[in-house]
Amino acid sequence: MDRLRTKRPHILVIGDVMLDHYLWGKCERISPEAPVQVVDIQKESTVLGGAGNVVNNLLSLGAKVSVLSVVGNDENGKALLKMLQDLGADAQNIVIQENRKTSKKSRVIASHQQVVRYDSESKEDITPLCEQELLAQCERNIANVDVVLLSDYGKGVLTNTFTCKVIALAKKYQKSILVDPKGDDYTKYTGATLITPNKKEASIASKITIKDDESLQKAGELLKERLGLEYAIITLSEDGIAIFGENFEKMPTVAKEVYDVTGAGDTVLASLGYALSCGLNIQESASFANSAAAVVVGKLGSATVTLDEVDAYEHSLRCATAGSKIKTKEEILRLLKTKHNQKIVFTNGCFDILHVGHVKYLEVAKSFGDMLIVGLNSDDSIKRLKGQSRPINSLEDRAYVLSSLESVSFVVPFEEDTPLELISAIRPDILVKGADYEGKLVVGSEIAKEVRLVQFVEGKSTSNIISKAQQQ
Repeated sequence: MDRLRTKRPHILVIGDVMLDHYLWGKCERISPEAPVQVVDIQKESTVLGGAGNVVNNLLSLGAKVSVLSVVGNDENGKALLKMLQDLGADAQNIVIQENRKTSKKSRVIASHQQVVRYDSESKEDITPLCEQELLAQCERNIANVDVVLLSDYGKGVLTNTFTCKVIALAKKYQKSILVDPKGDDYTKYTGATLITPNKKEASIASKITIKDDESLQKAGELLKERLGLEYAIITLSEDGIAIFGENFEKMPTVAKEVYDVTGAGDTVLASLGYALSCGLNIQESASFANSAAAVVVGKLGSATVTLDEVDAYEHSLRCATAGSKIKTKEEILRLLKTKHNQKIVFTNGCFDILHVGHVKYLEVAKSFGDMLIVGLNSDDSIKRLKGQSRPINSLEDRAYVLSSLESVSFVVPFEEDTPLELISAIRPDILVKGADYEGKLVVGSEIAKEVRLVQFVEGKSTSNIISKAQQQ
């Protein structure tokens, strides 16, 4: 994940941009006029769809994005261009075609379920003149980008001739070109770096019914060889992703809750392009895309994903591994941005030799909220506080053992004598200390919303354990 944060790739997206329009409401009765639901509309929203959703995902991941497409000279086209510009995408090279209807998909959502969709758009190929203008724009921009993404929704922008010329141009400039394909004939994508069809699309294009791993492998390898691709990737919905490179490999996924698969393919294309342009290999990039898709299907409507959300998702899958709970201050702050409406509990200490008193103390602390963050003194910090003979156990050992406790959500080491700087950054809801702080000033008490004191188990302490060991 660190490699994805150190670079801001420049990515060129070419394809069918559109508007995704949502009418949100609730349904409590059937119409007396016809056997249909009556939806009481309560709010309305419009977001970027199609290739625009790919752009939006890239921007949310932190990429610099340029867009090539064609829209109509209509109100929807003007609204779409403004949305792209407001989000920070470079949309100045989008071509406007007279008498073309900009694509807009309207969906009625009642009680988190899509009831109906209605579209307004032109689906015929763009004019030869627009095609020439797009290609000229591509030639002017391609040398300055890291990767090219083709998002084909079959709405006429990625014509056969234009697509072939773009792929040839990308190969000339040695740029990777990734394609989310459409239709039953993938010939125009020949020579691309990789394609990302879903299972149904791959079945249609390969004419192989995918019903098991054997047929999946045959379909993927056939598409890869037939089109002269470096890789083929087939998305498998809740079953993850299949990669076809030198070998066939399946990566499972775990989506916590699936609300809407709208735009999941856009997220896969965007996150693959982003990861590859940041220097990750194909397996690492596919794994990242798999996690990103798992995040967006848990959201309603065309959705985007951030690096912090992917990090939090991957942490949730690794939660059984104690080491994954150990975070730097910067990492915990990024993660907390994704933990909305959770009550954060904070405590701190040396935890040199973990004993039953520690365990019970931490269990009580965790009961006060949703997440317990433990600030852990570094080795140098403990030496300053307790003398040169301490700690008995190193920071690495103490952190790992502490994070293995079910009650501990995260462990964050700190170098200072007190955790004031860490508390100031985390701003916990509840600050927990031992009952021996009764009547004393608790560091950070002015920052937390509440301070709670927990009684220690009598006779249980690290000092007692050390003393007893020395007497043996």
